[in-house]
This record gives sequence, structure tokens and C-alpha cells, in this order.
Amino acid sequence: MLRQKFAHYFLALATLLCVVAGAHAQQKLPNITILATGGTIAGTGATSTTTVGYTAATVGVQQLIQAVPELSKIANVKGEQVFQIASESMTNEHWLTLGKRVNALLAQNDVDGIVITHGTDTMEETAYFLNLVVKSRKPVVLVGAMRPSTALSADGPINLYNAVVVAGSRDAIGKGVMVAMNDQIHSARDVTKTNTSTPDSFRTAELGLMGYIQGGKAFFYRTSTRKHTVDTEFDIANLTALPQVDIVYGYANMNTVALDALVAAGAKGIIHAGVGDGSLAARVKPGLIAARKKGTIIVRASRVGQGILARNGEANDDELDFVAADTLSPQKARILLMLALTRTNSTADIQRMFYTY
Repeated sequence: MLRQKFAHYFLALATLLCVVAGAHAQQKLPNITILATGGTIAGTGATSTTTVGYTAATVGVQQLIQAVPELSKIANVKGEQVFQIASESMTNEHWLTLGKRVNALLAQNDVDGIVITHGTDTMEETAYFLNLVVKSRKPVVLVGAMRPSTALSADGPINLYNAVVVAGSRDAIGKGVMVAMNDQIHSARDVTKTNTSTPDSFRTAELGLMGYIQGGKAFFYRTSTRKHTVDTEFDIANLTALPQVDIVYGYANMNTVALDALVAAGAKGIIHAGVGDGSLAARVKPGLIAARKKGTIIVRASRVGQGILARNGEANDDELDFVAADTLSPQKARILLMLALTRTNSTADIQRMFYTY
């Protein structure tokens, strides 16, 4: 009888220890919040072979999480549906809402990192915006898919898994906002979408990716030297809108019709996506000069996609009071200029920001 009591006692003790060990192991997992905004990763097609012509933003965040049960082994995951849109419809208002929500979550002790599911068309822009306004060193990782969830070889599930791996990695702390796609980790500042449909679309062509995800672990080899997140001067806490900044694209036989219309519509800043090293066409230069005299900030960028935009190279920026975009693409230059204009109208100060961020 005594032996039987001891057996029951040890069985109960062993069961309790297993429960405590299991709970302890669960507590050791990082707490990751997945914010869903829509996009192809949440898209569905008519058939399993539909990889174009599908409908984006139809699958909810809980379905995305349930489709990857392996997530429970690497993190304590919670989901929140912030938007449900195709990313070409992303607006400044969406960015402000998302940025404020990210900052609120990262301020909580029970959130170790954030993953944002996003359409790929403007993912690089949202990532860079957050890179400038997030006020935490905790990892923020954007992820999407080039194929809808119903496709035979949908890339969304493995991309989501990898993004959670990165967001939960201690090595990712302090590295700014990142994009995790196709087993690769990219800096928000430098990454761009390079192909309309293939899974390897996201590249950091010249400056190089940050690292890889392999075997459920993030491996980092490079970090951006430009300031980001907690080290920026931008604060969106009390912002309800961003200044209007538009892009004018350079091409042969260019005219000022688009430029004049945007300035007349109230643009506070214009990004001139010029040919080559941001060259100014003879017919367009007077319009840009006139716009600057009216108070519009002019930033010279390049449509080329790689290289430094040389200040005082193809135009005398000092004399014209223009700003050079450095290595930022026109779409990312627009984001930095919008945020810069919430702080200053000084072109000297804005130029400093372009060399800082």
C-alpha cells in the first residue's frame, strides 16, 4: 500500500515537472505579433495554377497563421488584422496608422518583435517609412508573397515562417526594419522589387542583402550604416497627415505638364526621377526652378535604380537650391522628403537628412 502511494506521488510529481518544464520552454519562445495588411500573401486564385490574375487580400490573419502550424514551435504568435488591401492602394494615412500601432505594440514588455504581412508592390516603401518612424530596437520584419495562397508552389507560408524566425532572433535587435523574402534578409532602406512575378523579386543589388534564413535560424552578414528607428529625428505620434510630395518621371521628349499640375495641386515637394544621374531636360529645368521659387522643395533622384546621385553633378544644386537624393530611389526619396517636411523647410537641413538616413 505504501509502495503504491509513493508510486502515485512520484507520478504526480513527474507530471507536474513536465507541465512546469513545458510552460518554461513556452515562455522562452519570443512573443511575436503578426500585423496583417493584405496583399498577395493573403490572396486567392481561381485554380491552383493561377499565379497571375488572382485576387489579393482575401485571407485573414488567423488563416495565415493556421496555414503554418510550425510557427508554434518557434514563437508565441498573435495575429491582428490592421488592413485588408492590395498594396498598390496603400496611402499615407495607412502608413501613419500602421506606424502608430507598431510603436504601441513594441512599447509592451510582452512583445519581442513584429511581423507585417504586406503586398509586394509597395512593401519596400512601407518598410522604409517604418524604418524612419519606429521608436524601438526590437525587430520589425515585413513579408509578402509573389504567389497567392492557393497556388501549387505558394511562397507565402515559408516566407511567413522565415519572417517570424527573423523577428524572434536576438541577432536582429537593433538592425532596423527588415524585409524577409525568398530565404533572404534585406534592409528596408536598400531593398527593392525587381521582377513582376518571380519569387526572387526582392533584391539589394549593389549594397548587398543583410543575411539569410536557413534551418530556422537567421544569419546576418551586413548591417546598414544609415541611421534608423530609435536614432531618427522623426516622430509621428501626433501626426494626422503627411505633406504632399509627388514624383515627376524623366524621359525623352519630357515636358512640364505633369510638374505644373502637381505644383498647382499643392505639392510641397517634388521628386524629379531624372534620367542617368538625375539630369534635367532643357524644357523641364525652368519649370523646376519656378517651382522652387514658389517654395516647393525639389529633390533630384534617378530612375536608373543604382548608384549615388551626385550633388552638383548634372545640375548646380547649390545655385538652384535643390536637394540630391543620394542612393535613394525616387519612391523612397519621396518618403524621406515627406517626413523631412514635418520638421523643416531648409534645403540644407533636408540635404543633411538625405545623407543621414
